[in-house]
Amino acid sequence: MNRMQFFKDVSLSAFTAGFVAVLVGFTSSVAIVFQAAQALHATPEMIASWMWSLGLGMGLCTLLLSLWWKKPVMVAWSTPGAAVLATAGATGVFSIHEAVGAFMVCAVLITLSGVTGWFERVMNRIPLALASALLAGVLARFGLAGFSAAQTALPLVLVMLLAYLLGKRLWPRYAVPTTLLIAIVFVATSSGFTRADIAFGLTVPVFVAPSFTLAALVSLALPLFIVTMASQNLPGVAAIQSTGYGDRRANGGDAGIPISKTITLTGVATLVLAPFGAFALNLSAITAAICMGPEAHANPARRYTAAVSCGLLYVVIGLFGAAITGVLTAFPKELVAAIAGLALLGTIGGALSAALQHEPHREAAIITFLVTLSGVVVAGVGSAFWGVVAGAVALLVQHLGRSTLLRHPD
Repeated sequence: MNRMQFFKDVSLSAFTAGFVAVLVGFTSSVAIVFQAAQALHATPEMIASWMWSLGLGMGLCTLLLSLWWKKPVMVAWSTPGAAVLATAGATGVFSIHEAVGAFMVCAVLITLSGVTGWFERVMNRIPLALASALLAGVLARFGLAGFSAAQTALPLVLVMLLAYLLGKRLWPRYAVPTTLLIAIVFVATSSGFTRADIAFGLTVPVFVAPSFTLAALVSLALPLFIVTMASQNLPGVAAIQSTGYGDRRANGGDAGIPISKTITLTGVATLVLAPFGAFALNLSAITAAICMGPEAHANPARRYTAAVSCGLLYVVIGLFGAAITGVLTAFPKELVAAIAGLALLGTIGGALSAALQHEPHREAAIITFLVTLSGVVVAGVGSAFWGVVAGAVALLVQHLGRSTLLRHPD
């Protein structure tokens, strides 16, 4: 591979998509990660180490795999996994050492899921309509949040919406970068940034020896694995399939992202970094949609540069965790919500179009979309999983015995 190819392919829109992905992915869930670490009695040095390990894990996996395969491979931390840890840690039963042991067990299970290929085989049996509906349901919540931000920051949201619409009319490729720049200027001139204490300096990793107990296996490792696969990897694969980067040889016959290999690598990375605080790495859905969509680049073959840019920024976050955390959390939550919603409009529209295109799967796709959009949580598992279950049940009832059941339309 030509080492200079990245610099030829990268563009302002792709880099901005990477930055927006980091901004949205980081600020929307970093508080939950902090809460999980604190619930497990992590010291401030250990919390900084968590950001170091998670930043490097996400960043290097995203950066290196995207460069190697020239596809936008997006890896993130498990946000629902962090919520599981925060809830279980709040009981005061588990030590940080037992938690690290649970991280490592979860990592082994994720790795086995990738090595055996069972997860990918299950995903390949899900029709494209349901996968697209799942993605649309996951992303639509961010789209709604972007516009509901107008309740608390109406002028900012109106300015951003107008900038986006004008940008789409005048400079389609740079609509999102233009909107983000105008939003930052607007917030800066109206004193809307949150004050943050920024301490510059390299983050020092802290090694925590693991401790393996049956209680931590049952109450931490297994729930962490289940929610990571069902609530993160499942919609992550849906994002890959719906945007044409799956293994079904889209984009001119080019091979897509090797899903099983990617999941295997996220498991191995988690296993290596677990003693330093990386609790679970997985495929991304929300930030993947930002970097895989048309807003990143008009040419799908060059969108990998958005993922590479995102990976570089995550590595920087890992190395300078405390300082970068302060900078990113200074952005108003309304700005983050609005730019995420606007950046995802194209992908939401495309996913809905694909979901409703195939008439025999249309009703099941709508059910999948609505259940996923509802945000319902049952038995600790999020709506992404239950959306697919509901859609699959609808297909079974409507098409039982027919040869088209659970197959991708041609």
